[in-house]
Amino acid sequence: MVTVDSASPKVVLITGATGGIGKVTALELASAGYQVLFTSRDASKGHAVLKELQTYSQQTVPEVYLGDLLNMGDVRRIALEVAARHPKLDVLINNAGGVFGERGVTMDGFESTFAFNHLSPFLLTTLLLPNLNTAADAGGQARVVNVSSSANQFSRMRWNDLQFSTGYSGFSAYNQSKLMNVLFSNALARRLQGSGVTSNSLHPGIINTGFGKTVGGPLRALYWLSNLFAISVQQGAQTSLYLATSPEVDGVSGQYFVKQKPAQANPLATDQQAQERLWALSEELLSKWLDPATVLPV
Repeated sequence: MVTVDSASPKVVLITGATGGIGKVTALELASAGYQVLFTSRDASKGHAVLKELQTYSQQTVPEVYLGDLLNMGDVRRIALEVAARHPKLDVLINNAGGVFGERGVTMDGFESTFAFNHLSPFLLTTLLLPNLNTAADAGGQARVVNVSSSANQFSRMRWNDLQFSTGYSGFSAYNQSKLMNVLFSNALARRLQGSGVTSNSLHPGIINTGFGKTVGGPLRALYWLSNLFAISVQQGAQTSLYLATSPEVDGVSGQYFVKQKPAQANPLATDQQAQERLWALSEELLSKWLDPATVLPV
């Protein structure tokens, strides 16, 4: 059971909360008294979930932030809007993720899997670090929760072609992005050491949702096969909720969790050289969106 001090409700931002484990996580936290902020690409879905959250919320007012997480300008705008409205952010749950059967390129020129699953949470988290630090400085603890997947175990880093300009495989691109989630989470944990802000990643389990059902080829067959052994979205949300709220993980950082227990990720995830290489590359690619002086078109 998730509980929170109603006299001083905590603020949580969740990406991808209009369905699946993200929505369950949002509803559970709203029921527990958290002020839930969430992102949505689709306005109608976003407002429908907002209305539902309002029935679960007690003394807090949920908020939806509309934008496409494939668009780094939208990610930056969402981050700045959240930062302005909520100087103190207690929890950030990077939940949104996607799989793309065919190679796509975003309006910013990035391969879609790389942009959505890695660059987007990297940018959002980096821009909101001051707000997370403010929550920690207020005498509490702030947490970053990064939803990865056991798919990270089956990947390697294609350092010479991270965006699959050749030899694209939706399966391989997804696996690599989930390894990036853990690399980023661990690198962030080292940077935040001693700050009161923690960073952990997780595998939610194989979940019976619509995730991946729109892709074709071998990925579609894998989607239907995996659903034969899938758990419910309620079960799948439990590790995210645990890392976001449990006192058992106070001060725990730089870990990868499965079924609410520390687990072994891809061995490369603990390689600090790999972490730093990915971090530096991400900062370089996102430099104009990370620069507060940059004026972007609305």
